[in-house]
Amino acid sequence: MTVTPTPARLLETVLYARDLPAIEEFYARVLAMQPTAKADGRQIFYRLGDQMLLFFNPLMTSRAPADDAELPVPPHGADGEGHVCFAATADEITQWRERLESQGIHIEADFEWPNGGRSIYFRDPAGNCLEFAEPRIWGIE
Repeated sequence: MTVTPTPARLLETVLYARDLPAIEEFYARVLAMQPTAKADGRQIFYRLGDQMLLFFNPLMTSRAPADDAELPVPPHGADGEGHVCFAATADEITQWRERLESQGIHIEADFEWPNGGRSIYFRDPAGNCLEFAEPRIWGIE
């Protein structure tokens, strides 16, 4: 009998933004994140533990790679708002809310989920919906 493998975890999450300098400034100032790699006008990569958060400019990545491209990554891109959720404890969420508000970032929602766990939501300069949440909202401890 053949066993079909299933994905074990996410390695990378991708959001799209046309104004990458604004993204880099926001993530450095507000979330204290520094890029691990970037290509001006095309992409910015951030490492979060053993996972990656990638930002691509869809104007650049939605094109087919050149025939002589070193890495023949297929075209991809999206327009509009994406979403990513960062894991945090209840205490960390309180600290994040205070930090975000001190940076002038509007908190769009702050609530307890019916089955337990708190989330806060806010936006980056590209309009992406960002969230800090307790992993227990998904039954993860």
